[in-house]
Amino acid sequence: MAKPSFDVKAQPGFALIAMFTFAVLYLPIVTLVAYAFNGSESLTSWGGFSLRWFGDAAANTAVQDAAWRSLVIALCAAIAATAAATMAAIATTRTAPYRGLGAKYAFINLPLMVPEIVTAVALLIVFSRIKVWTGYSGLGYLILAHTAFCIPFAYLPIRARLEGMDGALERAAADLYATPWHVFRRVTLPLLRPGIIAGFMLAFVISLDDVVITEFVKSGGQDTLPTYMLGQIRRTVTPEVNAIATAFLALSILLVTAFFFINRKKT
Repeated sequence: MAKPSFDVKAQPGFALIAMFTFAVLYLPIVTLVAYAFNGSESLTSWGGFSLRWFGDAAANTAVQDAAWRSLVIALCAAIAATAAATMAAIATTRTAPYRGLGAKYAFINLPLMVPEIVTAVALLIVFSRIKVWTGYSGLGYLILAHTAFCIPFAYLPIRARLEGMDGALERAAADLYATPWHVFRRVTLPLLRPGIIAGFMLAFVISLDDVVITEFVKSGGQDTLPTYMLGQIRRTVTPEVNAIATAFLALSILLVTAFFFINRKKT
């Protein structure tokens, strides 16, 4: 007699626990988004639907500077992290298994396993010494810090894409006397493009949303949008912060959704 299969959805109370969990996770976000459209200055009373706070945030020069700085850092860090992750993924997948390969995987993914505060403190110590030696205190440190942190996020979808590709196509091109560079440019790279785009998008979102590393590494006058919002919240929470957070949420959802669909693409 066949043993009955276990179905977690059929267990008593599963649906109730799931609904409670989703309510705890998303009800605060829904509330924040709703009050971003509140016409009143009060955070506790509804004053009618209004786009006033989005207009105020867009006209705020401090918000504009922080937003532009966030985009520049995220774009530069995502490009650098994606390039490094692509090279690392090719080096760790297009090779025969050997002793130490698992250690390389662990090393590349180390920022995912180490608490972010540890990475932030380590970067602070290193960059503070470099600032003393060189006298330079520009955005380069933030870009380097975000790049180092984003590499494993870009590496995972790129590596997954490489592992799902048919290696026979690359071997066939090599058998037809294509050089390694031509094999990469004509065969590997076109097939790998969805993974690279997905890795870039994921790295961009991670860099754009980062607070902890940015807060430790940045110099004076280098606030990104998340650290600017953190500074405002320390003073007082205003509907303008709700509007910025809502715009941030919409951008993140858009990019993550695009990442999901691109990562599902097989060809």
